[in-house]
Amino acid sequence: MAPNPASILRALRTVIDPSNGLDLVRNDRVRDLQLGENRVSLTLVLSDPGNTFGAQAVRLATDALTRELGAGVDVAVALDHEMISLGMGGTPADAGRPGRVEFGRTSTIAVASGKGGVGKSTVAVNLAASLAKQGFAVGLVDTDIYGPSIPTMFGIQHEKPRVNADRKIVPIERYGVRLLSMGLLADTDQAVIWRGPMVSGAVRQFLADAAWGDLDYLILDLPPGTGDIQLTIVQTLDLTGAIIVSTPQDVALADAKRGVSMFQNVHVPVLGIVENMAYFTPPDLPDRKYYLFGQGGARRLAETLDVPFLGEVPIEQKLRESGDAGVPIVIADEEGPSARAFKGLAEQAATHIALHRARKSAQTRVEILYR
Repeated sequence: MAPNPASILRALRTVIDPSNGLDLVRNDRVRDLQLGENRVSLTLVLSDPGNTFGAQAVRLATDALTRELGAGVDVAVALDHEMISLGMGGTPADAGRPGRVEFGRTSTIAVASGKGGVGKSTVAVNLAASLAKQGFAVGLVDTDIYGPSIPTMFGIQHEKPRVNADRKIVPIERYGVRLLSMGLLADTDQAVIWRGPMVSGAVRQFLADAAWGDLDYLILDLPPGTGDIQLTIVQTLDLTGAIIVSTPQDVALADAKRGVSMFQNVHVPVLGIVENMAYFTPPDLPDRKYYLFGQGGARRLAETLDVPFLGEVPIEQKLRESGDAGVPIVIADEEGPSARAFKGLAEQAATHIALHRARKSAQTRVEILYR
């Protein structure tokens, strides 16, 4: 039997680079991960393999994997030097592509839905807060220019971001999450009446002209549908992946299927589907589940489309109240059923992202760009 990928990641997270205090997985140093019958092979890509840590990294990773997986698993760890894809004049090749924004090792995750009203922003908010609780550096961009809800759900609707000395917008931070939204810049009582190009320009500014700092994850809360903003983000960022939110009804699932198709068509990995409002459990009957909108629809859709199913989030009064109060449920009631569901979602998403990165090739193509 092939080793469990989660066990491999757990082992590699125990190996810390003393130069920055980050483990091999969080520092995005694992490549070429391959699993076979009682065998694991991978490559560590380091910026300076000749330094003290580089000389020890292969042994430390091998020992950690052997402890986790047992002596019966053959472990092969190779070492490679980090390469940079260069254009003429030493400029990263991608930097020459118009409108692109680079976030380095940051994992960029789009949280999307095919239709409105399925709780996409609730999922984005609690995913971000849950990852921050796990110790990750997290940013959250509310790209729904016409209907921003992130300020209310974080209780920052009356705050305004400042501009630093470098003329960069400084995100508001709450519960360990760095936040930007049109709702922080526009009058809350006024509608934003913009055409598509203006909306796309605002989204690009949130991404390119903000002082995000060093992030592990940047979550993008997308508006519903498959329109201008979605295309702008795909053209602006190399998205790590997308999470699709749906409810169990057929009408929502049909739109969710279109959302999955959109991301697949533009070659963005779909990290999984979340079923929100999956069931209702009365507080006085904790062992009962009432499937008000149907049962298991998103799970079946995930199986049909061959994408991961990330879990069910119940209908819960406290979840609605926490959103209105500006406190994510994973903060307000961390042992409640919704918070536990979001914690599981965050853990699964982090695992899928880490595996996606680890399975990439260590070889980086060098491009020569003529101008």
